[in-house]
Amino acid sequence: MHIAILTLTFTLPGCSSLKEKRQRMGGLHARFGRNPAVAVCESGERDRHDASEWTFVVVATSKREVESQCSQLEAKIERTVDARVMHVEREFI
Repeated sequence: MHIAILTLTFTLPGCSSLKEKRQRMGGLHARFGRNPAVAVCESGERDRHDASEWTFVVVATSKREVESQCSQLEAKIERTVDARVMHVEREFI
C-alpha cells in the first residue's frame, strides 16, 4: 500500500467574504471526496476569505498509481477551481 499527502495552497483574488470563499471552494470536497482512494479536507486558512489550503490523502497499491492520481487531481483542480494555486506539496508515506 502506498500513500501520498497532497497539499495545495490557494489564493482567491477578489474574494470578499467567507461565504463567497465557500461558494468558490466548496465543490472540492463533493467532487474529489467521492473517490474511495481519496480523502479530502480544508486543512488551513479557514478564517481567511482570500486564501485556502486543502489536503488530499491518496491511497493506491503502487507508487506509480499514487503519483498518477496526484497528477490528475492537480490538473483537474487547476482547470475547475475559481482560485489560483500558489503552492503544491507532495509527501509520500
